[in-house]
Amino acid sequence: MKLNPFVKAGLGLSFALLWSCPTLAALTADKNFGLEVKITGQSEDDRDLGTARGGDVNGIGLDLRPWLYGERGHWSAYAMGQAVAASDIIETDTLQQASADASQPTDNGDRRSKKNYLALREFWVGYSGFTPYPGEQLKFGRQRLRNDDGQWRDTNIEALNWTFDTTLLRANLGAAERFSEYRTDLKALSPQDEDRLHLYADVAYQWTPGHWLGLRGHHSQDDGQLDYPVPGQAADSLDKKQNGDLTWLGLEANSDAYNWRNSNTVNYWGSVTGMQGKRDRVNPLSADGSPPANAKRHANLDGWATDLGLRLRLDEHWQVGAAYARASADYEQNGLQSNRSNFTGTRSRVHRFGEAFRGETGNLQTATLFGSWQLRDDYDASLVYHKFWRVDGKQPVAGSGINAVDSDAGIAGSALPQADGNKDLGQEVDLVVTKYFKQGLLPAALSQSIDEPAALVRFRGGVFKPGDAYGKDVDSYMHRAFVDVIWRF
Repeated sequence: MKLNPFVKAGLGLSFALLWSCPTLAALTADKNFGLEVKITGQSEDDRDLGTARGGDVNGIGLDLRPWLYGERGHWSAYAMGQAVAASDIIETDTLQQASADASQPTDNGDRRSKKNYLALREFWVGYSGFTPYPGEQLKFGRQRLRNDDGQWRDTNIEALNWTFDTTLLRANLGAAERFSEYRTDLKALSPQDEDRLHLYADVAYQWTPGHWLGLRGHHSQDDGQLDYPVPGQAADSLDKKQNGDLTWLGLEANSDAYNWRNSNTVNYWGSVTGMQGKRDRVNPLSADGSPPANAKRHANLDGWATDLGLRLRLDEHWQVGAAYARASADYEQNGLQSNRSNFTGTRSRVHRFGEAFRGETGNLQTATLFGSWQLRDDYDASLVYHKFWRVDGKQPVAGSGINAVDSDAGIAGSALPQADGNKDLGQEVDLVVTKYFKQGLLPAALSQSIDEPAALVRFRGGVFKPGDAYGKDVDSYMHRAFVDVIWRF
């Protein structure tokens, strides 16, 4: 199997980081190594809502993730690999949608997901000696970046990240850029990630016990070279058609609502975010195949988004809640998000905009009702209902897990097949149920990388019913469901 240069570099860096610790014996003295075994079964029907051939997935996959961690004094190092073998192209990773763009069509073999592949998930070195606080650490390398609501960061990416986490103050500061997927099947980056630098910072203060106020910022600088169309030459799906700079600034407040261990009778969360920036887009060829008068067009972007939620604890087992999110037509997320969080109050992280629909905050309005149940550390379950609308009925949503096809234009993608002013996108019901077997004891520094106990069986699925915005010539329902069995040695 031939590895691309970035994968080779990642392998070399992983071993170099680990062996840079005093000795391999020091790494393994506390048994800080292991293997995560994950078996995933996936059933998915009508991702394209019946508008094209295909769109179905039925298969089972084995995902092996060996990891190794070492610590000496203020220094630490970590690496995790991955080997996947499956009967179909399935998602064994809840971060896959954001990092691999597996649902996006491509005509280039350098970015086509395969059933079997090898990957490097993480490799980093850390230093925690800048302050005397135990929750402070600087990490360099490919690592898991994540915030509580999953709407700003939740991905594996190359980064320099500083974290400060104490009882009263939490902060993050860093820079990140994706240089490779570090997978043997995805040999090229998506055009959106190519030459795109992310700078981010956030700080939150616990102003009274259990209640946090925070400020978040993110800047995305994309100065990658654009690929202009050439008459008589076929376009490539990996051609870079847009670049530009965008800045997000947001305020947030919550009652530690994403901490499933809290025992508050009432939990809340709220955030408001503004986005500004500029974007250049490549113009297509003229109708006669000749170059356009202007090679590109420039636009200034200005958008906003909000997410509000309230959850009530009925007793030690049951919780109910409601949430509302809205994003303007020009708003878009920064590309590092997964939109998965513990908003239902359980240990299981659930997609904020539907396990099937998988919406993104951009020209999207969502009303959500949910209930959850938890029995000690053994079981939890969440039942969620979503209703989706477009904010502007004449523009597409920013993105989703639905790839309907315009039968007249023959174009596949996340854009809606018509712009007739109808805002009703549809509705969805999700169910996530988990059985936990035992609590694993892992080094505290791995809390970002491994956020589950040692063994579990989980069902997560959603049924989506398209609304009138998709027209009348689509199927009545689509579903996406997974069964995950995880065991960590």
